[in-house]
Amino acid sequence: DMISYAVLIFTLSYADDTGAVIVQTAPGKVVTHRGGTITLPCRYHHEPETADPSRIRIKWTKVTDTFQFADVFVALGRQQRVFGPYRGRVALEQAGPGDASVVIHNVTLQDYGRYECEVTNDMEDDTGFVSLDLEGVVFPYYPRLGRYKLNYHEAEEACKQQDAILASHSQLHKAWLEGLDWCNAGWLEDGSVQYPISHPRDQCGRKETPAGVRNYGYRHKEDERYDAFCFTSKLNGQVYFLKRFKKVNYPEALKACQRDGSAVAKVGQLFAAWRFQLLDRCEAGWVEDGSIRYPIVNPRARCGGSEPGVRNLGFPDKKFRLYGVYCFRKNLGSAEAQTTQAPVRTTAKFANSTGSI
Repeated sequence: DMISYAVLIFTLSYADDTGAVIVQTAPGKVVTHRGGTITLPCRYHHEPETADPSRIRIKWTKVTDTFQFADVFVALGRQQRVFGPYRGRVALEQAGPGDASVVIHNVTLQDYGRYECEVTNDMEDDTGFVSLDLEGVVFPYYPRLGRYKLNYHEAEEACKQQDAILASHSQLHKAWLEGLDWCNAGWLEDGSVQYPISHPRDQCGRKETPAGVRNYGYRHKEDERYDAFCFTSKLNGQVYFLKRFKKVNYPEALKACQRDGSAVAKVGQLFAAWRFQLLDRCEAGWVEDGSIRYPIVNPRARCGGSEPGVRNLGFPDKKFRLYGVYCFRKNLGSAEAQTTQAPVRTTAKFANSTGSI
């Protein structure tokens, strides 16, 4: 996943008579997947070239949509410090003089977003921005409680519980371009509420309105309730359907996966397995939140519709012994294993009916 940006350079400069620091960063986005290794490119030079390297301060910060800043990394000469969840995963690339790039190892879902590279020399400073994108999959989510039951914070937690994060607008827009069609509005990570429509119809905001991502704008995070749009990426493990002679209820499903050295798969893990492992199974099974689902890559008769997708049969009584179970087993040494694996690309579209994704 190491990407060279020797040609694509975007320059921001603030020059004056005292000499200026000029920072250069890559335009567009750098792209990896969960578990991958990625370089956030940033270079600097001085005009005139008179700087003492030991007095150069390099600072990386993550910037949210609401312009909140989280410290990632800072270096002054040979002194370096890494902050919070980035500890043990972030280091300077050190590819020669003027290189302020950092390398992030074992990328997490939470690493997605926009980063600021700031270089300071005494009183002079300059900044550049790099966007880190992840290959992944967006899925709509609602809990056993039903539709439109989650405020923003509950939606955020619901995605986290299913091995995912709240999707960004750009992630949802990309999913819509790939065919995601969903008639219920859900929270996104910036606090807005949106939903993607590929096939306009009267029950989804009038048939005459064009296809697109419909936007309710920013809603009250505590008082208003919607579904959630979650985003997940490549797995550090494997999802599989547990072959058994007998169907199981939910408590039996938990024990069956446990006995097999696994855990019941979370919803996000099942979607990631569908997208990246091309998991295709026409058998309904329990997943961790108590819903019944199954992943279809190659649509066929009696497998729930003509489009690929993860079918959702809802939340039955947990005592029903009518289903199999999907289990998730972590990779041994998954952090190391994932940095060497190339992401699998698939052009599979989403199911286009509200009941089948």
